Amino acid sequence: MLLSLVLHTYSMRYFLPAAVMMGTAPTYVLAWGAWRLLSALLPARFYREVDDRLYTIYQSMVLFFFENYTGVQVIIYGDLPKNKENVIYLSNHQCTVDWIIADMLAIRQNALGHVRYVLKDGLKWLPLYGWYFSQHGGVYVKRSAKFNEKEMREKLRAQVKTETPMYLVIFPEGTRYNPEIPKVIADSQSFAEKEGLSVLKHVLTPRVKATHVAIDTMKDYLDAVYDVTVAYEGTVDHKGQRKLAPSMTEFLCKECPRVHIFIDRIELKDIPEEQMYMRRWLHERFEIKDKLLIEFYDAKDSKRRNKFPGKGVHSKLSLKKTLPSLLFLGGLTASMLLTESGRKLYVKTWIYGTLIGCLWVSIKP
Repeated sequence: MLLSLVLHTYSMRYFLPAAVMMGTAPTYVLAWGAWRLLSALLPARFYREVDDRLYTIYQSMVLFFFENYTGVQVIIYGDLPKNKENVIYLSNHQCTVDWIIADMLAIRQNALGHVRYVLKDGLKWLPLYGWYFSQHGGVYVKRSAKFNEKEMREKLRAQVKTETPMYLVIFPEGTRYNPEIPKVIADSQSFAEKEGLSVLKHVLTPRVKATHVAIDTMKDYLDAVYDVTVAYEGTVDHKGQRKLAPSMTEFLCKECPRVHIFIDRIELKDIPEEQMYMRRWLHERFEIKDKLLIEFYDAKDSKRRNKFPGKGVHSKLSLKKTLPSLLFLGGLTASMLLTESGRKLYVKTWIYGTLIGCLWVSIKP
């Protein structure tokens, strides 16, 4: 009986946020779809401006749950500018929460609506979300030999042409660092050794293709590159071995007390243009990440563990930035579900929106 109550309480911690975030998706897609149709005859920049505002509303609601609801402490190190910029955001990749970390930084620069992702191709089939991410400026890429450089360049050029604000998130490792899958880590280390590169412990060997295409295509449009290193507290077991980073479910269940984020802002002039040299530069940046994470997880002095070198600032997100979005989208969805016609429209949006989205991404990148 007691165990059942504990499990029920635990499940409710993430069930409510998940229900609200997923439940408001059709409402959001309907609002976006209406604007997409209305703006068809307008210059592209008008569509982008409103789309970015709509995206800000939805992602602000998401951040209400991931920050205000969980109570997680966000500790920021380094030089995060206060003002919005056109940037490429390069980060280590451990779990799905890494996507939310980019939002956490962007909202602190009033640039939340500008966040766009380079995503692995399989994610385009996500119901509603997969199609929308592409419409919002996201780029789907395939790995290794299947990587379509021309397709990515064309999409980025189109966005530069319409002066789309850019906060492009790239995870150069190409997949997550997962201590529970040692073969992936071992293969990554073997590849680095074979190529004459430093072997990395807490990150995978980065791949340069998407990063090079993005920087090369937008070099005259970008203000900087953000090199971001993320560490989640509580991801070391009693033996001192690194554990799997929290999933979104675990994060919403308040299993991560603090997130540590180290930002290094890099000027474009300090990045080599040729892919061969950029590859070396990118690996050197990941060597720096690895040293930061070795200090975070493995420092001999226990007082130096669970933090990055330098001064960390506890950055608390105000409810004023997130709660209004939750109330707006939640209220809009609730009002739709109160009527029979609204419920029918809601269900049809899930069904037909998913089908249309899958059809669209199958014929158009």
